[in-house]
Amino acid sequence: MTTEKLRPRPHLDSIGPQRSSRSAGDHLLFLTEALRTFHETGALAPSGEDLVNALVVPVTSRPNRPISVLEVGAGTGVVTRRLAQVLLPGDRLHVVEANPRFADRLREDPVLAARRPGVALRLSACRVEELPQDETSETSETNQTGRAGGAGETDDRYDVIVSGLPFTNFEPAQVRHLLDLYLRLLLPGGELTYFGYLGTTTARTLSSGPRQSARHRAVVRLLRRFKAAYGLGERTVWRNLPPARAYLLRAPGGREDWGLASPPEPPAGEATADEAPSRTRTAAGRPIESAGDR
Repeated sequence: MTTEKLRPRPHLDSIGPQRSSRSAGDHLLFLTEALRTFHETGALAPSGEDLVNALVVPVTSRPNRPISVLEVGAGTGVVTRRLAQVLLPGDRLHVVEANPRFADRLREDPVLAARRPGVALRLSACRVEELPQDETSETSETNQTGRAGGAGETDDRYDVIVSGLPFTNFEPAQVRHLLDLYLRLLLPGGELTYFGYLGTTTARTLSSGPRQSARHRAVVRLLRRFKAAYGLGERTVWRNLPPARAYLLRAPGGREDWGLASPPEPPAGEATADEAPSRTRTAAGRPIESAGDR
């Protein structure tokens, strides 16, 4: 595991002209890595703009204080760049990316380098399960109400976690471990966003054998129980390749007024995770929910 602080550099005037070439390079790198390690990458292209905006809602609908954000599975950095653009001085962003090629791309990203002064950015080239847990456990026991401080302050718990991991590619035990880990890493009342692609249950049934289909259904049931316990809302993003659904959840305890509406009741019924109906929630006056079902 390697962890390093990425130092900001003066604003780069050439960022705009480089954007299209960087985007093309990101798509090519993402496709290359997806073909090489699809189990870990989980998609053939980076997330689109609408999905990115849905995933960063907890950061754009923020309290009036510095916050700490953990992004897991950053890929080529489409969400990371958006986070870097909306974070404010005093905030901190910890990015975890296990793929060394993606991590190298993040180290050289001009948008991340030109972020606002006072926004601390740390990159860990490892799996989130490999982050040191001893300090996190100590923090959990001794600082239940702790919050992120200034850019130089150390804290191993987060106000927001944005997860880009492809849960339905993993074994149920691994998904359960990741979800439990996210809850431990979140501060009381902290929020988690993640996403899943639509139609994966049907696609898996048609393209895989009985064992893989059963594994996939077990993960879907696990995610459904997790959403029923902690879910705040979800948004269907049709303008994405493929279409996806973003989920917003909140850790128990310490519920803080972030200017958000009260969460709706969990959905009833036995619909699978990629067939569940959409729900509506308003964040700082902006809908994060698209209307209508599939």
